[in-house]
Amino acid sequence: MRRRPLPTAEEALEILKRRRTRPQRRPPPPAGKSLAPLIKQLDEKFGQGPAVLKARWREIVGETLARRTEPVRVIKSRTGEGGTLELRVDGPVASLIQHQAPQITQRLDLLLGKGTVTKLRIVQGPVKAPAAPVAVASRRKPPLDAAQERDLADSLASQPDGGLKDALLKLGRGVLRDPR
Repeated sequence: MRRRPLPTAEEALEILKRRRTRPQRRPPPPAGKSLAPLIKQLDEKFGQGPAVLKARWREIVGETLARRTEPVRVIKSRTGEGGTLELRVDGPVASLIQHQAPQITQRLDLLLGKGTVTKLRIVQGPVKAPAAPVAVASRRKPPLDAAQERDLADSLASQPDGGLKDALLKLGRGVLRDPR
């Protein structure tokens, strides 16, 4: 038996040109693209849950109650009518929530849609600390008066214009507004 000789470089190129190669594997599509329709269907069927409420809870119940309560979950009724919002409440605030239940459900109707939540279920327990409140324009410190602004500008007049001078002006304004 005689062995066949190996092809030369030119012959090898010809052989490779004639052979078909396998197509490259494509990466899978992004998960979000295929999950988006499913999530949309689940939202329509079961609602968005307490995450939407937690984000806007302070607007719904007010600052005082938001510190002492938190929404836990929305329980759908078996009949398809209005659901129940389960609230975790800190101690004696439960009686206050019971008295304000009609107003809270009205505000929930505005946010979630009419009849989404018809009852409140109150569970006493520890409440997580709420997120820091958003700064309100009325809580901002007033600007410097003209004399203070002029004195600050005069003290930095010898500095060259640029980022450092702007940063020093900003720092100076902050220090002069709140001289703790």
